[in-house]
Parts: sequence; structure tokens; C-alpha cells
Amino acid sequence: MASYLFVDVDTLLRRLRQHGTAVDLYDMANSLRGGAALAAGLVSPNELVAIAIADWDVTDAAHRGSISPHHAFEASGFQLCTVTDRSRIPEVLHNTYLAADPAVNELIIATNDSSILSVLDYVRLAPGARVRLWGDPNTLGTQYPNVIVQPLETILGIQGALVFLYIDFENIAISLDKQGYTVNLEHLISRFVGQARAHGQVIKMAAYAPWGQRGSLPPLVDNVGREITEEAPSRLAMANIDPVFNLPGKNSADMRIARDVMADMMYPESADVFILASGDRDFNEVINALRTHNKQVIVWGVRGSISRQVETNPAVIIEYIEDFTSMQPHEALGRLYGATVPVPQQQATPAIDVRPSQWVSAILQYDNMEGHEQGVWRKDLEQQLVTVNAVLSPDRAANLVTQAIAMDLLRPRSDNDDILILNSSHLLVEQTRLVRDRILSRVANTLDVRSWEYVNYGFLLKGIAMDRDLDRPGLNLNDQWRSEWVDCLVREGILHRELVPHRHNPDDLVPVIKLSDSTMHRLERAEALGTEEEGYLFSRIDEEALVAMEKRIVVSVEQFTSFRGFLWCPLGSLHRRLRPHDPGMVFQQAIEYLLERGVVLVEEYENPQSEFRTKGISLVSDSPIAQSILAERDLFVRALLALYNRHEAISEVTIQAETGLDADDLSLWLSIMQDENILNSVPGRSGQYSLFRTHHTVTSVADKSS
Repeated sequence: MASYLFVDVDTLLRRLRQHGTAVDLYDMANSLRGGAALAAGLVSPNELVAIAIADWDVTDAAHRGSISPHHAFEASGFQLCTVTDRSRIPEVLHNTYLAADPAVNELIIATNDSSILSVLDYVRLAPGARVRLWGDPNTLGTQYPNVIVQPLETILGIQGALVFLYIDFENIAISLDKQGYTVNLEHLISRFVGQARAHGQVIKMAAYAPWGQRGSLPPLVDNVGREITEEAPSRLAMANIDPVFNLPGKNSADMRIARDVMADMMYPESADVFILASGDRDFNEVINALRTHNKQVIVWGVRGSISRQVETNPAVIIEYIEDFTSMQPHEALGRLYGATVPVPQQQATPAIDVRPSQWVSAILQYDNMEGHEQGVWRKDLEQQLVTVNAVLSPDRAANLVTQAIAMDLLRPRSDNDDILILNSSHLLVEQTRLVRDRILSRVANTLDVRSWEYVNYGFLLKGIAMDRDLDRPGLNLNDQWRSEWVDCLVREGILHRELVPHRHNPDDLVPVIKLSDSTMHRLERAEALGTEEEGYLFSRIDEEALVAMEKRIVVSVEQFTSFRGFLWCPLGSLHRRLRPHDPGMVFQQAIEYLLERGVVLVEEYENPQSEFRTKGISLVSDSPIAQSILAERDLFVRALLALYNRHEAISEVTIQAETGLDADDLSLWLSIMQDENILNSVPGRSGQYSLFRTHHTVTSVADKSS
């Protein structure tokens, strides 16, 4: 068993050159060997197997110092390993050194090349052995979680160069989007910070963009594909990147960055390395000014988006963002959101919170356009997005539509590529339409039932929370989710929001929701034609379900209050009891109808079992509708009593013969009787019931009949 130190000399020297760090090669080699022996707990460095790997002829030729690297490492006690093909380094290390060792006590690898770490897949480690990586922490990734990572500069005692980073985020994000990449903000932050640290000690990081300006940036997503554009400033700040606001447009960010760079380079404590994440040619003057002050200049950019003037500037080091990130194409994001394109079997589809996004804007505005059933012209959809301020410019609109096509949300029509069809089978399209239609349905039905001019914002949120059609993964998560969707529909011109005086306190303004004029026009046209347009398929009131729910409510409230001697029944408890019969919003509609016709009262009552007042419902005893429903119930109970007293089997057939009810009414009252525990199914006898003869309601009806 032995302890090993493998030093990847080529990447080590390259890193030192990038940082502009001059070191004595003898001192560096001795520091590496001595530090490794100390880390391994060895008495002497001679007990350590120290290997220096390089293509030595090329490495020595590239080094301009007085002593060659191979002489420095050899004189410091290293064995020299020559590898001309870097892809074979793991194989050579394993076959030459590790394969013959039964178990390794300590393994230290000094490198910034992640491919070399694959040697860890074959090494045999002794119990309690440790593996260390001396290099950039970003080299490790997540494949080897038990490896101890230490910055190489710390091991060598090198004070890294000071680094300032300026990110033209609008330029970078739009460039990535145009190249077909999804802008993963979490991934970008991680890789930007890691790459900046690879150049030294990072003192300042700033990201410039029109933060908070709707549609100014392409959709920024997190690691599961959820759009987080509005969260970008806070997420950047948490990574110690200062989010600096500038007005939309290329020149605005360029001027702000140029001004900050010129000011920062004049400070005595200014950085040694200035990184500009942008490819605009407008930075050439700034770059030249930095070079005159002996600053190292590094430009990060996207291939195909960097100005030729910058790219050919000999005083600049160019680093392409694609090379140190792993950005995914738009098509991969489409698969996450349920596109109909095939998904590779090894990829799992995570559950995504369905929240408003720029893709949702494209879906909603497509549906808002006249004649969209046959498709819309691409240029018209782009103009529509600009008109409703979903994006800030025609260029951003074109990019968003291109991304929607790549995600399979939109498809070119087979006979004309300039005409787009919304992919109605796409999961995101289905869910967006469902959420919109359920919210629109609730607003429209509430206004229709109550003859109100508007719906209270808080009342609407509570109603949406009760909608069972939204009980699906990623939907109806909490009040914040509901608020985001209502606000989205307001922004898209589907709903209208305004502030009105509170009815009890005119000095207090409260937010209310109305249907927008365009939505009202669409609904009125659909109603006049007797049709429901595709994309606006929300339901009107189901009269049969509404009547059935009214009967359930009246019977349940009467039984609760009469049995317990209460004046009211808790409204929440009533809804939980009847929820199995509430397809969406029937319960709310029925309560509203009963209120409007004076059948029930809904008020807040003192609750003897709670310090808080409780919203409750009570029957208006002289209401003709309530009396009619209870009379129906009593007739049905009397029929049950008649069968019971004659010792006849109680079944659907005998009850129908006794009452003469049609199939629908019979089914409804059988259901009510079972819910109220008056009837119970007889085990082992399908379609037969037993009567709870001592039930409070049955006893009351029997007493009234005698």
C-alpha cells in the first residue's frame, strides 16, 4: 500500500500563466511534494510516490525560464511520466502505477482537467483512505462526492490575482437564446462564479440588465425548467453578484459598464484581472484603456455573437461561454414541459409548477387573436406580443416565438411555414388553458349569479382555491400561485383590475376584478352563435348539478341544525361534507343562488369552541324553496317508512314503485339519504338498503305523519 501524488504539470503551468503568476519551479515542485506528504501523514516525502505527468518535450519547449520544468520536478524527487495524448492519462496512470498496488492509502491529484479524474473509477482504496483534488473546485463536478477539494493556490501559498467581473446580462442572455440555448440562470450563476474564481480572488461581480422590465430578457429558468426571470435579481444577489439596473437596449448597458470599469480601474486597490462578459465592439476603447494600465482583460462571449474587433484584439483573452457551461437547447426544455416529441428513456420528467411565464404569454395571445382556430401569421403573433407588452421589442418577440416553436408549443402549418398552429396536445398548452378557463369561468359565473359589476380580489382567490378541476400536480399550490395567475390574466388583457372604494369604508380602496372588454366581446359573440371557441372552452352553469347541490345543502343544513339545536352550520364543514359532489365550483354557485333567492343566510357567528368568529350558514325557515325541498325529502322518507313497516326489501325497484320518481330524481335522493346516514347499503346484497329507523330525521318525519 502506498500514498500517491499525481501532478498534471501542463494544466498547472497553464493556470499560472493565465493568472500572470511567476513562481520558482523548484520551490513549487518541493511545495507540492512536501504538502502531499504532510496531508498523507507521512514521516518523510520519500515515503510518497510523486508522479509528474506532461508531454515533456512540448512542455519544456514552451517554457522560457532558465530551468526546464522536467529538470525542476525530477530534481525535487518526482518520477516523470510522459504522455503525449492527454486522453490516455487515466489509462497510463492506472496501468503504470495503480494496477499493481493492492490498496491505495492516499491519492492526491493536482489538475484542472476533469477527464483525468476518471482514474478514480478503477483505483482500489484501502479502508479509511482519502482522495484529494488540488485544483479548481469546479473541476470535480458531482460524480465523486467523497473527494476532498483544495484550491491549488492555497497549497502553493500563492496569492491569486484580484478579479473584477462585469456581466452584460442582457447581451449574454439574448445571445444564448438566439443560438438556441435555454438560459438556465442557476447554471449560469454557478459557472460564472466558478470560472471567475479560476482566474484569482474575485473582489467584485456585477450583472447589468433591465431587471423587472417585462419581456426585456428571454425566459430565465431554474434547474427544473421553471421560469424565474422575476427572481433573477435576488438569486444573483445571493451569489454575491450585484444586479445593476439599466434601461433596455444595448447602448444603455454598454455605457453603464464602461463607466464603472473606467472608474474601478483607477482605484489603488483595483483588480489585476478585468472580465467583461459581453461581445459588443463598443468595449474596444475600454479594453485599450485597461491594457494601458497593465490590466489583464478577459472577454466572455457566445460564439457567433462576439464582435470581430474584440475577437481579433491581441490584447484580449477570449473565453467562450459554451466551453465552460453545459447549456441545454430549447428542445430539451420542451420535453420537460410535456412536448409530444419523443423523450429519451433515461430522462425522467420532473413535476413543474405551472406558473405564468413568457411561453404562457405566447399561448394566451395566440388564443386572443381573431381566427386563431386555423392558425395565425407568425408576424401577426409577434406584433400581438409587442402590442400587449409581453415583450419589449419585435426582436424579442421573434426570439420568443422561435423558442416556442423549438419547444413544440407552436408548429408551422404544413402548407405554409409562416402560419403557426398552437399545439393543443402539449401539456403546457393544456394546463395554461385549463387555469385560464377555470379562473374566467369563476369570474363570469359570479358576476352572472350575483349581478355584480366586479368580483372582490380576495373572494376570487378563495373561490379558485375551492376549484377541484385544478387539483392536479403543479396547479393551485397556494394563494401566491393563484395571485400570480390572476395578475397574469390582467397583464394579458383577459381580466381587468381596478381599485374601488370599500363598501363599508369609502376612504379605503380595495382591488377588484372584472372581465376585460375584449373577453366580454368574445363571450357575447360565442353565446350569440351558440358556440364555444377553441381556447375559451370554460363551462357555463350546469343547471342540473346546481339544483342537485341546492337540495343537498338545504337537507344537510336542516338536519345539522335541528339535530344539534343550533341556529347555524359551519360553512367550511358543510363544504367538506359535500365536496365529493362538487365538480369544480357547483357548491359556490349553489350557495350564491340560495343567497340571492333568500333561502339561506351566510354570516359570521360566535363559535363557542373557538376564540374566532366562524362563517356559518342557516336556513330561512319561511322560504318557499327551502320548504319545497324539505317537503320532497319528507315524502321520500315516508316512502322508506312504508316499505320498512310492511317488511318489504328497500331497493331501487321498490322505492321507485312506492314514489313514482324518475331515474335521475331517484338516484339523487338515494345519494342524499346515504350521505345523511338515513340509508346504508346491505353487505352482500347489491342494490338493497337498510333504514336507520331511529335516525333524528326519520323519527321527526314519522312523528309528523302520525
